[in-house]
Amino acid sequence: MMMSCRNIDLGTSVLDLMPCGCSSPTSRRIFFGNCSKTVCSIGRRSYGAGNLVFLRQDSGSCRAIPAKPKESALVNGLGEDKTVMINLRQESRKPISLESLFEVVADDLQSLNDNLLSIVGAENPVLISAAEQIFSAGGKRMRPGLVFLVSQATAELAGLKELTVEHRRLAEIIEMIHTASLIHDDVLDESDMRRGKETVHELFGTRVAVLAGDFMFAQASWYLANLENLEVIKLISQIKQASSLFDCDVKLDDYLLKSYYKTASLVAASTKGAAIFSSVESEVAEQMYQFGKNLGLSFQVVDDILDFTQSSEQLGKPAANDLAKGNITAPVIFALENEPRLREIIESEFYEPGSLEEAIEMVRSGGGIKRAQELAKEKAELALKNLSCLPISGFRSALEDMVMFNLERID
Repeated sequence: MMMSCRNIDLGTSVLDLMPCGCSSPTSRRIFFGNCSKTVCSIGRRSYGAGNLVFLRQDSGSCRAIPAKPKESALVNGLGEDKTVMINLRQESRKPISLESLFEVVADDLQSLNDNLLSIVGAENPVLISAAEQIFSAGGKRMRPGLVFLVSQATAELAGLKELTVEHRRLAEIIEMIHTASLIHDDVLDESDMRRGKETVHELFGTRVAVLAGDFMFAQASWYLANLENLEVIKLISQIKQASSLFDCDVKLDDYLLKSYYKTASLVAASTKGAAIFSSVESEVAEQMYQFGKNLGLSFQVVDDILDFTQSSEQLGKPAANDLAKGNITAPVIFALENEPRLREIIESEFYEPGSLEEAIEMVRSGGGIKRAQELAKEKAELALKNLSCLPISGFRSALEDMVMFNLERID
């Protein structure tokens, strides 16, 4: 359950949240503030300007009450002279699902799924089999889903009645780039499993996996060039990766920069590219870039937390795999501040038997997980603020829900 206000300042940050007061331990949190302009909405419902939205501590509901006594026009049938009670208990037990997030762009995603294999081409059966393996490996299609959601939200802002060919091609290009990078990453990491299935190099060998990734990058580059939009081409061409191993002197800023290159840069490029193809103002396109960047960083931090809190079966790959390979992530950086012994273990590259398990426990008990959760929420707050330039719609609501869906993974 989420409250948002269009083009207003609530006088509170996203993280200045309070429990709704209901008895459910899984109850969601919502914003509160005095909405002085336009429309304030909680969840999928909107309330008149001037309503003070607050949380009642003695019940499982929140109120929208008039901040001004004078009468005004009704907004969605609810005027400023009315008090609205909303029962949070029933909805608070229902977590956000990917299916519900992408429901408003389900048709677009289905078309993308149908087109991906044909776009890759059919010149080499082995390469096609390799691509089909990872395309069918249970991917969430979150990146193209984001492209479609931002495309629809900004198209609505620009007055477009439907998505352009460029919007759809961009979603396909982004998914091909992401898929190619996964194939190469699995080779470099010597990973046997991806999303619960055998990796491409495990099935077809390293040579085929490298060629399949290269081939997909080449196809994506060809389609990108044919978009004939220099700004979008530059955006996506700037994507790169950075890496350093077993370096306990890595600072948080270094980690965030690495995470930007690893995850957030492609997300940011895709969300801004979608806005550009909607022909919105440059300020809106920049906000969509920042939204993608902050969402991507929040997702990466959450992924790094889950590496310590979930099992191999839940992750679909070995647990604590990053730490084992010397990748210093946010939970480790924070734990190093309180656990001097952790540095010794990592710099020894887990030479002693049982040292990896000891290091994992230190990260869990040394405050690393909790502080990383705070970092993920901080980036989520910024991402939600970036969406305030968009009109209230089902597409914007889905984008907001995606931010909260990510945080629910570590609740």
